Amino acid sequence: MRILFITASRLGDAVISTGLLEYLRQTCPGARFTIACGPVAAGLFQHMPGLDRVITVTKRRYDLHWIDLWRHCVLTRWDLIVDLRGSATSFFLWARRRRIMRGGRRPGPRLAHVAQLFGLAPPPMPVIWTDPRDTEKARALLGTQPLIALGPTANWSGKIWPADHFVVLWTALSEARPDMRLAVFYGPGETERQTAAPLLAIPGSIDAGGRFTLAETAAMLELCALFIGNDSGLMHLAAAAGIQTLGLFGPSKASEYAPSGQNATWIAAPGPEGEAPIAGLEIQAVIDRALTMLPVAAPEQKS
Repeated sequence: MRILFITASRLGDAVISTGLLEYLRQTCPGARFTIACGPVAAGLFQHMPGLDRVITVTKRRYDLHWIDLWRHCVLTRWDLIVDLRGSATSFFLWARRRRIMRGGRRPGPRLAHVAQLFGLAPPPMPVIWTDPRDTEKARALLGTQPLIALGPTANWSGKIWPADHFVVLWTALSEARPDMRLAVFYGPGETERQTAAPLLAIPGSIDAGGRFTLAETAAMLELCALFIGNDSGLMHLAAAAGIQTLGLFGPSKASEYAPSGQNATWIAAPGPEGEAPIAGLEIQAVIDRALTMLPVAAPEQKS
């Protein structure tokens, strides 16, 4: 069985779609998958069982990227095409079945919209796929000390909680749990690194950003006890990794993009959803919520 799965260009949306992809993998034993996604999200699928290939869809003028995708896929007879982008490409490929998301953005959780394509309620939770080499590299970098992960970046400035707020947050958390170490996560590129710089300057912090694959990043997040960060692809990746995750929201809508996972929650700046500046999210409110999510310290061993 051959399945073409067309998903998002943005990392956060692509992570959200992994729950449906894992559902298909579990319910279609032996199926072989071709994933079409944007270049930022491509590494998310590299260790997915049943993967044939990942087709990177790089946006071009006049929507020519959809013609590129058609050329890659037209010679295959697909058993199922799942198109979360609602593109016309899906209609010009041979397929026994098609499930195509239409209608653009709608109110309510994006996770539920994706699941509705197959009538799934509750929706399947996002997942990550790693291999032992990713975990080995993560352990070599992070060590064995308990970790708190902070994600101070996002894909646009309106979603970024001020870096000095993150520094104050870390001070409070480290006072509550002096045995825990800071791991700083951010995406590739100098802009992301500069945004994370105030946290990277904290003595003893671990630089866990910029230069790692998504699978390696996911493996590192799995080793952390708690992630606190802006609404971003990293936030969704942390939630999918199953760790305690606190997403910080301002002008983006938590009703649509809250982190999805058994241990995930969020806090938003006061004001109308979609309009509240994230700078209005009070430091103490985040500290108070984060302290409730800290793991209990292991008892000290008596000599």
